[in-house]
Formats: sequence, C-alpha cells, structure tokens
Amino acid sequence: MKYLGYKVRYVRNITDAGHLEGDRDEGDDKFAKKARLEQVEPMEIVQKYTVGFHQVMDLFNNMPPSIEPTATGHILEQIEMTKQIIANGYAYEVNGTIYFDVEKYNKEKPYGILTNRKLEDLLEGTRDLDGQDEKRGRLDFALWIKAKPEHLMQWPSPWGSGFPGWHIECSAMSEKYLGKQFDIHGGGMDLAATHHTNEIAQSEACYHTSPAKYWMHTNMLTVNGTRMSKSLGNGFLPGELFTGEHPLLEKAYSPMTVRFFMLQTHYRSTLDFSNEALQASEKGLKRLWDAYELLQNFDTTNSTASDNELETKVAKLIQGFDESMNDDFNTAKVVANMFELVPVINSIKDGIININALSGSTIQLLKEKFKSYLEDVFGLKVESVTSDGKLPGVIQLLIDIRKEAKAKKDFATSDKIRNQLLELNIQLKDEKNGEVSWTAS
Repeated sequence: MKYLGYKVRYVRNITDAGHLEGDRDEGDDKFAKKARLEQVEPMEIVQKYTVGFHQVMDLFNNMPPSIEPTATGHILEQIEMTKQIIANGYAYEVNGTIYFDVEKYNKEKPYGILTNRKLEDLLEGTRDLDGQDEKRGRLDFALWIKAKPEHLMQWPSPWGSGFPGWHIECSAMSEKYLGKQFDIHGGGMDLAATHHTNEIAQSEACYHTSPAKYWMHTNMLTVNGTRMSKSLGNGFLPGELFTGEHPLLEKAYSPMTVRFFMLQTHYRSTLDFSNEALQASEKGLKRLWDAYELLQNFDTTNSTASDNELETKVAKLIQGFDESMNDDFNTAKVVANMFELVPVINSIKDGIININALSGSTIQLLKEKFKSYLEDVFGLKVESVTSDGKLPGVIQLLIDIRKEAKAKKDFATSDKIRNQLLELNIQLKDEKNGEVSWTAS
C-alpha cells in the first residue's frame, strides 16, 4: 500500500486480557493460569511474550504497526461500547455477565454474512458449553464476564467486577484508532466463523455499520501436509526454525529464507512447511539476490534494444509485478516473474545475451523494480546471519555472559561485549523488564 502511495495507518492490537480456552465465554484466561503456575503477575507473562513476539517480528523484518494498543489499556472503551449495545437493545445482563443477543440481531441483519452461513446451520453445529443455561440463545456470546473473587485480572464496571469478552476488545480498539468503518481487517481464516463474525455483529449493533470494507483471511499452516497440533508434536516456533533445534528440522533456516518461503505461496492458500520446500527457498532466494546484485553493475549507457522480442518479453514480465500484486496481493506470481527474469540477467552477465539487446530504459526499470520489490514490498534484506544459522545462539551466549559480568559488577567486560558487537553491526538493547533484545543490520 505504501509502495502505491497510500498513507497507511496500521493498527495491531495486543489482547493482553488473556484469550479464553477455545471460543468459550466462561472460565479463567490463559494468562492468569500461567501466572498462577509461575507465581508471577499476569502482566509479567504478557510482557514476556510481547517482547518475544516483537523480537521475532524484527528478525522477520516486519514493518512495525503505526499504533499497537492493548486490551487492558482500553477497558473503558470496551465498557462504553457494551453499554451502547445494551442501550440499542442487542445485549442483556445475567448475574453480572453481558451477553450479545444473536437471534434478535439476526432478525435485522444476517449474522453469518462473512462466511455466508445461515443461523439455522450455525445453531446445528453449536457445542454444549458451560454457562449455556443462562443464555437466551446458544450462539449468544459474552461482551463482559463477571469475575470470580479469585480471578487475577478484573476491573470495575456498571455490572460489577469483571473482564471483557474476547470479541469486544478488537471492536473497541479498532473503532478508537480507525473509526467506525475502516478499509482492511486482517486475520487467519480460523477467526472468520466466530471472532470476526462477532466483531461485525457488535459493530453493526453499536454503530449501525460494518467495521471493515474488506476482510483478508490467511490460510492455515501445515507441516509435511498435516495441520500443526500439540498431540502430533509437529508444531515448532520461529526460534526453532532459526536454530534448527527441532526433531522435524534437518537444519536451521534464516528468517529471510522463511519469509521468502512464505512469499512464494498466495496468502489465501495453505502453506506447507517441509525441509525440502525450505531448502528450495534458501537456494531460490540466493539465486534471486545474486541476480539482483549483478543488475546493479549493468551499464545501460549505450543499450539500444536490438532484440525486440526479448525487449517485449522482459517489459511484460516487469509490468506483471504491479499487476499481480494489485490482483489480491499475488506475491507468488511476482516471484515467478522474477525467476523468469533471472536467466536473462545471468545470460547478459555471461555474455550469452548482449546487453544492447535491451534498451537502457528497460534495464533501468528492471533495476528499480527488483529493488522496490525485493527490499521494499517483500521486505527482504541481506542477512548477517551465518550460513549455518548459528548466530542467534552465539549472540544469546554472549548476552548471558554479559549478564553474568554485570551481576558481578564487571562493567568493563559487559561494555566490551556490547561495544564489540556494535562494531559488527549487532546492537544490544536492555529492556525495562530485564531482558535483552538484539538486532543485526
């Protein structure tokens, strides 16, 4: 979007009030459970995983959001939105918990509009869950949940102490920073049937408009053709991909290799992880990057376009970059076009194709488009990570040694580690929570 010249406000919220187990509206949340287990404050758990998430996003070279609000920082907005939905007649209170009345809403607006499913079909597929007795309808969901006395995360409200339901968090924060209706809402396809459907219902009931004009749903990740699951033991974290320390991984894969691997599949298609696919992406990315570096040295001063057929072919492939991205962000097609251009670039370098076969303007455009897409649109970069992917582990070892030195008040050693890493373009950052993050440029 920025490449096309749009002004972009990207909001990515942190739902730090804790997601409930599954899609349930009752019970304790995951943050609170883990906090009790580790005997720490819930926000310590939140901070730990938020910092870790940011570190992974940095390694992937992802753009940071314009605004990153937290659910716990917007309790007031969630309460006010819930009050308005009640006032509009689409929610009701039962013993301090507020439920959204799905069947009443469906009489005026189709509840399953996002997935094109009728209410009757949704009711047939509903499971029996705890707390169904106090609901008017089986599909009704909680906007606000009454907290038990021992619940670690709770806030005062007009209905007593409680905490927000999962769905209301996103609606309240998106309205605050993007308005009652905004352009694009993203998320995984697993969120469409319940979470995003409920977001639409809440916003329509509160503001009388759908929250987003377009919904972009990414497909699921699989491993060797099988969906990731704890029971199968085939799930791994990004850090394990980067170090190779998982039984399913034959080696370590760098963040840019994994990013490029993802770009070769359309976001609405299933993405299947396998060692063969990742290793092919590693080789493919090197091939593309080598061609890109060769391009930088091409002298276009006297190029005359002596081969009209080749000139037309190259120009069409370059034009396809923008056309493919404008057609539902088809990164896979752009990559395919790039790979078709690589043999041309290599043949010019090897003298098989005379550089005068293409016009100077076409070669210049090829240079510009390769740079724009590889670096700016695709967000790829030259990695300082060693070829075997061991650098993250080495950096962590140095961070641990530096921590020990600081604990012993050996600040000379601590500063030496930090300064010498900085000379290698590796910057350490001491976080407020005592953790240390690092970035390599």
